[in-house]
Amino acid sequence: MAFLNAGWLYAVVGIIFVYILLQSSVFLLKAIKRAKELNFTHEQIRKTITSSMVFSIAPSVAILIGLVTLSKILGPALAAMRLGTLGAVTYELPTSLLVLGSFGLNSGDVLNPSVVVTIMWVLTFGCIPPLLIIPFFYKKMSKKMKAVKEKDSNWNAILMDSLFIGMISAFVGFVLAPRTVEGETYISLLAILVLLSSMALIVVFGLLLKKFKWEWLRNYALPLSMVLSMALAILYAGLGAR
Repeated sequence: MAFLNAGWLYAVVGIIFVYILLQSSVFLLKAIKRAKELNFTHEQIRKTITSSMVFSIAPSVAILIGLVTLSKILGPALAAMRLGTLGAVTYELPTSLLVLGSFGLNSGDVLNPSVVVTIMWVLTFGCIPPLLIIPFFYKKMSKKMKAVKEKDSNWNAILMDSLFIGMISAFVGFVLAPRTVEGETYISLLAILVLLSSMALIVVFGLLLKKFKWEWLRNYALPLSMVLSMALAILYAGLGAR
């Protein structure tokens, strides 16, 4: 798998990141210019930029955890490119594992270039629909959602909750699905324990936020639950769970 650490690959990924940084810088300068036109003070602009930087740390921790996990499959360069552009670990990792399973492989197995290329194409094609839906259909969809909300606010809440539960159910199914390793098929007790632990932790953080009004915890609850769940996963594995 040395091709995943080839110099030319890091060069390509570096060019992509330079482009992203330049694009971000351009929009930042445009935003500052527009804020000054709207008579925002220098202090207000500075505080906005600073607070945005601080609050971006929490999501970055979750992304870093995903990067470490995804690097085991795609290598650090490709994993960084996916998670640093359009990707999200909740999409990248399950999709990569599904593609590996179609080849009869598991995470950690030695891969050849054709497998990696297939994973990258699947991930890329999976990201295209949202890029088309948002510019061409979002306005129409938004109007319909607004009409539903104005007609019956309860129905709108039920619809959004149903979409969220459906998404979560897909991930729960991924955890509970039997897996085959070295010819043996089993349901992972380790995955179930980690899932339950993360659920319990996020509930605890929610209660702390509600009781003590710790607003800073709102942005750090997710990464903290992920880090602690991964630590518990090591503990569970040491106790024999798999």
